[in-house]
Amino acid sequence: MLATLMIASSISPLAINIFIPSMTSIARDLGADGATVGLGLSLYLFATAAIQLIAGPLSDRFGRRPVILGGMALFIFGTLLCLVAENVQLFLAGRVVQAASATGIALSRAIVRDLYSREKAASMIGYVTMGLAVAPMLGPALGGVIDGAVGWRAVFWLLEGIGVLAFVLFWFDLSETNAERGKPIASQFGSYGALFSTPNFWVYVLSSSLTSGVFFAFLGGAPFVAVEVLGMTPAGYGFWFMFCALGYILGNFAAGRLSERLGIKTMMVTGAAVSLSATLLSAAFVLSGWLSAGTLFLPMLLVGLGNGLALPSATAGGVSVRPEAAGAAAGILGAFQIGVGAVATMVAAILATRGTDGVGLVLLMVAFGVLGFAASLVARRERKPG
Repeated sequence: MLATLMIASSISPLAINIFIPSMTSIARDLGADGATVGLGLSLYLFATAAIQLIAGPLSDRFGRRPVILGGMALFIFGTLLCLVAENVQLFLAGRVVQAASATGIALSRAIVRDLYSREKAASMIGYVTMGLAVAPMLGPALGGVIDGAVGWRAVFWLLEGIGVLAFVLFWFDLSETNAERGKPIASQFGSYGALFSTPNFWVYVLSSSLTSGVFFAFLGGAPFVAVEVLGMTPAGYGFWFMFCALGYILGNFAAGRLSERLGIKTMMVTGAAVSLSATLLSAAFVLSGWLSAGTLFLPMLLVGLGNGLALPSATAGGVSVRPEAAGAAAGILGAFQIGVGAVATMVAAILATRGTDGVGLVLLMVAFGVLGFAASLVARRERKPG
């Protein structure tokens, strides 16, 4: 199921990123201002965070398979709402419903933990979450080209077709892996209490959320800097953004190869250190007045690499704290990661629009990098197997 799980983890980030180049077109077509249409991003992220909190315990109770299938069915319905929307209110409602596809992000990780040991899970999650990088890499460029050629609704027709095909694939290829399902739902949500009272679990949550906050801050502020300051086109932005996604793919691949050998903490600390170094490099460029497409985007290759190394290990560590509550743990990890990301995107957008030099954006990225590195240092070092 490895390829299937990669696809399950990629649907939601694809829907996030492919929509961004079309925001201006949507605002014009629906007679809304850009800030209102921009809620299609922030509301999607907040809904994604909330859904993962619910999906985890539900999957521990009813199984991983039905929850993922239900999430994809809602994604198909939400995309249809966006397609038929003649006003911004219905469009935003559709975006919120679309976020149900986030069940695939959290539960693909829980499925890996169902099947593999703690250290092996970190390696396999590295491969599975490559989908989280491929989608953002292709999304903005693909969305910009489609919007320019045939309009923004064609972008959502593409998402509708992908959603239907993914549902069919999951129906036939996604097996149930939760052997301990069936406990009362109240006890499943009670798993949150046990996880919340475990300090080491919070180390993994903070490490993954703050380290990925570097990327989300860039996602929220870079479009303004690229288009308004550097005069880049949406297609140009999509091209340069590929460097970040390429770094993430490389980091995921390295995590898949090295996590089992080096251990979770080593991978977390190394990845967080690489991401922090990249933010310091960006800050040095911007503060020196060297703001260009290269100095803005190329350090993001290292940010992506660091995230790709750190996040699979932090996730595997988090879902292994209490294996009997892996679904709930995956939900919390995903919710905090996306929730912190939503806050980061909004703060970054505010900072980027208040200045014209990108200083506020890179300093925010440095702050997330420092905090993520500090959190990874606190994690316990587990003895490597064998």
